[in-house]
Amino acid sequence: MCQKITVVGLGYVGLSNAVLLAQQHQVVALDIDATKVAAVNAKQSPIEDSEISTYLRDKPLQLSATTDPNILAEADWVIIATPTDYDPETNYFNTSSVDSVIAQTLASNPRCHIVVRSTIPVGYIKKIRAKLATERVFFAPEFLREGRALYDNLYPSRIVVGEQHEAARIFAEFLRSGALKSDVPVQYTEPTEAEAIKLFANTYLAMRVAFFNELDSFAMHHGLNARQLIDGVCLDPRIGGHYNNPSFGYGGYCLPKDTRQLLANYDKVPQVIIGAIVDANRMRKDCIAEAIMQREPQCVGVYRLVMKQGSDNFRASAVQGVMQRLQARGIKVIVFEPTVTETMFNGCEVVKDFCDFKNRSDIIVSNRMSDELADVSDKVYTRDIYNND
Repeated sequence: MCQKITVVGLGYVGLSNAVLLAQQHQVVALDIDATKVAAVNAKQSPIEDSEISTYLRDKPLQLSATTDPNILAEADWVIIATPTDYDPETNYFNTSSVDSVIAQTLASNPRCHIVVRSTIPVGYIKKIRAKLATERVFFAPEFLREGRALYDNLYPSRIVVGEQHEAARIFAEFLRSGALKSDVPVQYTEPTEAEAIKLFANTYLAMRVAFFNELDSFAMHHGLNARQLIDGVCLDPRIGGHYNNPSFGYGGYCLPKDTRQLLANYDKVPQVIIGAIVDANRMRKDCIAEAIMQREPQCVGVYRLVMKQGSDNFRASAVQGVMQRLQARGIKVIVFEPTVTETMFNGCEVVKDFCDFKNRSDIIVSNRMSDELADVSDKVYTRDIYNND
C-alpha cells in the first residue's frame, strides 16, 4: 500500500532514501536548504551521485521537496537523515538535529513511525524513547558510499533494522521492495545492537585503511615496493584484495566521526585496538607530511580536496590534515578544487586556473592519481597504487 513518507535531510543518505522509496510511495523531502529543495523539485540532484541524477531525470518518482516543517504532520512515516557530527567537547555525537525532528514530529503527529537513519551514539534510541515516552522511534543504520548512495540502496549488502515489532518489518520491506537486488539479507535487532553494528562496521573499515597505510609507511621507510607487499598479503583469501589502496588517511562523512564515537562509547570498557585506529590515522598524516618535506618544496599544490571520484564531499578529508602540517612548517600551500567557490580555503589560496596551479606548484599532492595530472606526473606526490578509492 502506498504510504506518505517524509524524509528529513537532503544529503547522501536522505536523498538516496527519498529516491528509492518514491518509486512506490508518496515521498516529500524536507530540508532547510532552499537551493537543494529547488534542485530536487526541478528533477536535478544537489549532490554528486550519478544514479540519483539519472533517477530524478528519467524515472516516474512520486517525489517533491519542501522547506516547510508542517509537512511532518501529514506523514505516515518520517525518516530522519540529518547530519550528526562528533563533538570533542562532549565526547559524543551532536544529535540536536535528530532530537529536534523527533520532538517536532511527535508534537504534531504522535501516531507516526519515526525511523532514524542518521548515525547516533550507542544507547541513543533507548534514551530518547524513555525521555519522550514513545516506542514509535527506531533506528535503521545505512551502509552507503558517497557518490554511490542510491546504487548501494538499489543493491544493498544487507538491511539492518534496530527493532523487532511489525513496523520494523514493514520498513525493511520498503527498502527491500525498492531495491533491484534480490535475496537481500535482513537482520532485526534490538535498538542498541543496531547502533553498535553501524559504528563497529565503519570502525572495521577504518582499521583496514589504517592497516594498509601503515604497511605503506613501512615500505616507504625501508625503500620497499609497497605494491608487491600488498599484492602478496592480499592473495590470502581470508584478507582479499579490497579496501587496500594506500591513501593519506581515512576521512569523509563517516569514518573519522564514527571511530571517535565508538572510542567514546568504550569509556568504561578495556580496549587497545579502537584507540590505536584513531592514533594511526593521525600518525599517517604526520608520515605523509614528513615525506613531502624531505623534497624541500617552496610551494605545495594540493590537487582536489574531495575524498573520492564522483563525490563532492571534502569534509574531514585526510589531505586537509597534511595541509595543516605543511603550513605549520612554513610551507606555502595552494589548492585546486573546482567545488570551492571562495578564493581562500583554511588559509590556502584556491587557484582557479589549472595551468597556473600546475606551473606554480613545486610538488602536487594528490590522494588519487588523475589523468589531468599526466603531463606533470614528475611533480605528483601520491601513495595511490591501484587507481581506485
